[in-house]
Amino acid sequence: MQTRKLGNQGLEVSALGFGCMGLNFSYGHRISAEESTKLLHKAVENGITFFDTAEVYGPYTNEEIIGQALKPFRERVVIATKFGFNIQDEKMAGTNSTPAQIRKAVEGSLKRLDTDYIDLLYQHRVDPNVPIEEVAGTVKELIQEGKVKYFGLSEPGVETIRRAHAVHPVSALQNEYSLWFRKPEHEIIPLLEELSIGLVPYSPLGKGFLTGAFDETTALAANDFRQNSPRFAAEVREQNLAFVNLLKRFAVEKEATPAQIALAWLLAQKPWITPIPGTTKIHRLEENIGSISISLGADEISAITFEADKLKVAGGRYTEAIEKTTGL
Repeated sequence: MQTRKLGNQGLEVSALGFGCMGLNFSYGHRISAEESTKLLHKAVENGITFFDTAEVYGPYTNEEIIGQALKPFRERVVIATKFGFNIQDEKMAGTNSTPAQIRKAVEGSLKRLDTDYIDLLYQHRVDPNVPIEEVAGTVKELIQEGKVKYFGLSEPGVETIRRAHAVHPVSALQNEYSLWFRKPEHEIIPLLEELSIGLVPYSPLGKGFLTGAFDETTALAANDFRQNSPRFAAEVREQNLAFVNLLKRFAVEKEATPAQIALAWLLAQKPWITPIPGTTKIHRLEENIGSISISLGADEISAITFEADKLKVAGGRYTEAIEKTTGL
C-alpha cells in the first residue's frame, strides 16, 4: 500500500483510508462488533492504516468498536475522530465547540477508543457561536498535552480554514469530494495547496451511488440517512446514473469496476488526497483497495473529467437544512 503525507506536520497515512461510520450507523443496517473487527483486521492486513470515526456515530458506539478492533495494531494505525456536537437522547442536538465541550469530547473519545492519544482530531462542523480561533487554540493545547497529534477541520469555508491555520497548522481537511460532488475544486482545493493541507474526501463513491449498485428501482430503508439526499430520489435516479455509465465505460477499458475508476480518478487529482470509502463487506473492501493499482494516464484523467463536465447532477447532496451546517 502506498502512503501519502497530509500537511507538513508529519502525518502520513495509507493512500486509501477506511470510513467507519457505516459499520453501525446511518445506512439503515449495521454489522456486529465481531463482523466489524474481522473487516477492520482485513483492512490492516491489506495495508490500510487510516481509520475515520466520530463520537456522534452511534453515538459513541462506533468509537468503541474501532478502539477494540484496532487495539492490537495501535502503533501501526492512524485513528481520526471528531468533536463538535451536543448529544442528547442519543441524537445530535446542535453544534457545540466551546473549549469545555471539546475537552469533554476528547476525554470521552480517548476512553472509548481505549488509547492515550488521538492521531487526528477534526472539528466535525463549524460552530457559528464559537470563534474558530478558540477552537484551534483548544486543540493546540490538547496537542501540547499529548492527547492529540494533529488538527483537522470538516467542511469549513475558506476564511475559517485560514483563521484556524493561523492559530495552529491544520494537517487535514475532511470534505465530501467525488466525481459526483466537485464543489471543493472551486476554492477549497486551491487553498489547501497554498497552505499545504491534506484533503480527506468522505463519500468518495457518492454514498455508494457511484459503485453501480443503484438503479431507478433501488429502495432505501426508512432509517437510511440517504433519505435526506435529494439526489437519491427515485425521480432523479435516471439522470444521475449518467455518472455511473461514464465510469462503466472507462472501467471496461481498464478491466476494473466503476468504484475503482471513481477512486483512481480521485487519487490522481493530487498527491495529498486520501479518500476514505467505507463498506461492511470484505469483497467491497478488496475492490476499493484494488483502485490503488489502477494507473490513469493524464489523457484518461482529462477524458473522464471532460465527460463529467458535460453531466449535471440532479438534486442536492443534502436537504437545505442540513446543507446550512456546512461551510461549502
